[in-house]
Amino acid sequence: MKEISTLRNRIRKYIDMADEKTLKIVYAMLEAEQEADWWDNLPPGVQRSIDKALEESRKGKGIPHEEVVKKYRKWFTR
Repeated sequence: MKEISTLRNRIRKYIDMADEKTLKIVYAMLEAEQEADWWDNLPPGVQRSIDKALEESRKGKGIPHEEVVKKYRKWFTR
């Protein structure tokens, strides 16, 4: 616990000496840490579907992107 207190005090000293640019960077990092991860906002069913698709991809199932592009290119060109 003492280590955390020491770390906080050292950071405060840096913050007190920091220029505006550095303060904005540190603030943005702290804000980003507080924001919820987009994954957590997905419905559980969607999370499961994505996990399943990733697992299938790791096992070599599915169609490589290049093959899909070749097959369906005509749909996207006029």
